[in-house]
Amino acid sequence: MILIEMLSWLFIGAGALLGIAGGIGIHRFPDFYSRLHAAGTTDTLCAALFLIGLAMQTGVSVASFKLLLIFAFLFFSSPTASHALANAAMLGNLKPYLDENNADQQP
Repeated sequence: MILIEMLSWLFIGAGALLGIAGGIGIHRFPDFYSRLHAAGTTDTLCAALFLIGLAMQTGVSVASFKLLLIFAFLFFSSPTASHALANAAMLGNLKPYLDENNADQQP
């Protein structure tokens, strides 16, 4: 019982840290596309970790089934929304930021 409690808090803590990392990425990255990537990538996994941790807290119940349904909705809608935003920005001729000083160097 205590192992499940500790594991659930580990998932919730990892989700919180990932959410903070995504927020820092949104703040620090230079253009819309890289900020969208930071938000779109971290929010799905952050929500998954939170919901897994909460499902472990509730045990096998109707609440954990509802959390699973919320995760299924977020798993499909969040990447789709990120793609739609990036596509709209591309169709609106929003150009990505390119560093002109390092454009010829290959990593």
